[in-house]
Parts: sequence; structure tokens; C-alpha cells
Amino acid sequence: MLASSVIFSALIAGVIAILVTLAIERWGGLTGGLLGTMPSTIVPAAAGISLAGDQALLNQSLAIIPLGMLINGLFLAVWIYLPPKLEGKNSPLLLTTFVALLVWFLFGMVMLQGVDFAIDNGMTTWQIGFLGLVLLIVLALVMNWKVQPTPKGKQPVAGSVLLIRGSAAAFAIGAAVWLSAQGQPFVAGLAAVFPAIFLTSMVALWLAQGPTVPRGAAGPMAMGGVSVAIYALVAMYSLPAWGVVFGSLAAWLIAVFGWSFPAFLLLRKRVTTD
Repeated sequence: MLASSVIFSALIAGVIAILVTLAIERWGGLTGGLLGTMPSTIVPAAAGISLAGDQALLNQSLAIIPLGMLINGLFLAVWIYLPPKLEGKNSPLLLTTFVALLVWFLFGMVMLQGVDFAIDNGMTTWQIGFLGLVLLIVLALVMNWKVQPTPKGKQPVAGSVLLIRGSAAAFAIGAAVWLSAQGQPFVAGLAAVFPAIFLTSMVALWLAQGPTVPRGAAGPMAMGGVSVAIYALVAMYSLPAWGVVFGSLAAWLIAVFGWSFPAFLLLRKRVTTD
């Protein structure tokens, strides 16, 4: 049962990641960046964790995801604010990638220690999840306060890059489901939101289009990522209550229509107005 859950979740996540990849390239940073980050790989991840573990493990794994998306937001912020400071320097893409991953790793370690401390001092998984959601929303608003150019890509992303991206997402989600079953729910939750999609999107778009396209997409991607956190919190209730199929559908609809579409309309209005 565990092996089938890991394989199924990983394969679905890889396919979804590949399908979502072209959104920014074809629709531009605003539409592709925000709508392309609607809950996708989190769906098979949560379903796999639900099938592999009990209620407590599911809640712990999903509660960490809003904080994990917060760290992903910091990862994306590097792609907005660092590249302009590297103009004229050698290997700006390599430096940006290294700094972004370093930021993600360091804050990830701090987050895991902080969550352990919070649990030891009486915080519930629901409280941890809602705290992460509030902080994530604040960060997303700050990152989108100043409107960035959000051009469409002019060159197609190579098929090999799409394959790498799908494989990276599949590995991260498969690892998350396996770790949850091994009694490592917080690490599993962090693995489930490893920025495989964000990283490969930023690198692939930079290589194909230059730094402007990924910079313009980073803010909307952070805003869209809030829907993943909302999905996780809703799924903490809906998956045990309504089962994997209907629980996943309910959480997805609430996240998309409660956040993704309203956020898209708001950002589009700001871009048009400004």
C-alpha cells in the first residue's frame, strides 16, 4: 500500500508539474504565474499522505505547508530583488539560484526547529497552519505591492527542461509521502513544498527568455502560492471527513475560487490601472 501510494502520488505530481510549466511562457508572468500556481502537486501529495498515514500524521504534514509556502515566497523574493544587483557580474543566474536555495534551506531549518518548539509549548497543528497562512499572505502582498513588468516568453522552453522539472516534482512528492509514513510528518510537509516547480520555472525561463520574465512572474507566483496553503488547511478537515476524492475536490475548489481567481482579478486590475 505504501509503495503504491508513493508511486501514484509521484507520477501524478510529475505530470501536473510538466503541464503547468508552460503557463508562464504562454500567458505571461501575471496570468501564468498566479493561475499556474493553483494547487497542483499538493493534491496527490495530500492524498498520498492521507492513504499512507493516520489522522494525526496527516494534520501534522499539512499544517507545515503554509509555513513551507512562506519559505517558498522568500525563495521567490530573491528572484525579484537580487538580479538587479548582479547586473554586470559573472554568472548572475548561478548566483541567484545559489542564494535562493540557501535562503530556502536556512529558513527551512529554522522553521522545523520553530515548529518543534511550538508543539512542545502547546500550539496545535491548526494554530501553526493558520499562523503560516497569515504570514504568507503578508509576504505575498509585500512582494506584489510594487507592480513588476510581466511579459510573455518569446522562446519555447526546451522539452528536456520540462522533463527535468516533472522528475524533480515527482521525486519531492514521492519523498514527502514516504517520509510521512516513516513518522516524519514535519519533514514530509517541508519536502512536499520543496520549490522544485519554482526553481525549474525560474531557471528555465531565465535561460529561454532572460531575467525579466522570471522576475515578473515571481510576485504573482508567491500570491498564487497562498492557494496551496489554503488547500492544505481545508484538506486537514475535508480528506478525513469526505474521503480522498471528494475531500480533495472540495479543498481545491475552495482554494481556487476563494483565493486564486480573486487574487488574479485584483492583480490584473492593478497592472491595468498602473
